[in-house]
Amino acid sequence: MSRVILVTGPARSGKSEWAETLAKQSEKSVIYIATATENPEDQEWQQRIEKHQKRRPQDWVTLYVPMELTTSLAHAKPNTCLLIDSLGTWVANFLEQDDLSWENTLAELLKIVGLVEADLVFVGEETGWGVVPAYPMGRTFRDRLGSLVRQLGAISETVYLVTGGYVLNLSVLGSSLPVAKP
Repeated sequence: MSRVILVTGPARSGKSEWAETLAKQSEKSVIYIATATENPEDQEWQQRIEKHQKRRPQDWVTLYVPMELTTSLAHAKPNTCLLIDSLGTWVANFLEQDDLSWENTLAELLKIVGLVEADLVFVGEETGWGVVPAYPMGRTFRDRLGSLVRQLGAISETVYLVTGGYVLNLSVLGSSLPVAKP
């Protein structure tokens, strides 16, 4: 039986570190799925990626999967733990899709999550705690990511909120809402 875990929270809160801890605790072979791509021209971005890389055990396999996440999940072996970091970057990679295409992409992801036999640990950012973005692309990103995090949370065994350097198990502390229609 696979487990689906969602780790969410704001930027720089420790989400990735907590997700890495959970992956280690699985005692399974870990495959780290990075949804970002390297950009040697952006030094600050490269430093962020390197910081993540240095924290991970060397025996973890890393796959760079900016868009084909469902394919990677579909090929997961039962005795593995896949750590997907991050949903926000993955959503950003699809911002050019029209709404119908995005809904199909999202439905495909949620369907495959229910079929995967590996453990899945997702890292997803919370973006809707601030002001409404003043530009359409920003609102689209915020709304799509928020909807994805909510829908994934509804099918996750455990949902953690990491904020201010603390980890809260929302599955124990809270009550889940019905999944809202987009």
